[in-house]
Amino acid sequence: MSESLRQFLFWAPRGITIAFILFLGLFALDVFGEGHGFWGTLVALAMHLIPNLIVLAILILAWRWEWTGALLFFGLGVFYIAWSGGRFPFITYLTISGPLFLVSLLFLVGWLFRDQIRV
Repeated sequence: MSESLRQFLFWAPRGITIAFILFLGLFALDVFGEGHGFWGTLVALAMHLIPNLIVLAILILAWRWEWTGALLFFGLGVFYIAWSGGRFPFITYLTISGPLFLVSLLFLVGWLFRDQIRV
């Protein structure tokens, strides 16, 4: 396995997950326009950032144990689709669950080829 492929298989799922966390964080910014006071805005912001914290916790686990990340990110993608219950257009599911499924696949490949990746 080439060095560039090893680097890609190690860093791609981690980098995509960090970018996804930042993307999800953008949705939390809408609390600043709701007209709450300081403490109300702070509580609303904390509540909106709960999904980010969940994804971050899974990333921390997956950084060490790729198979755990593969399972948890896949489960999170399925959970989002089941939880939203067909209320949104297909592009919404693709935007939220698509990266989760991609990261799950990349962590699975990283786990399957862990001996070649970590030399």
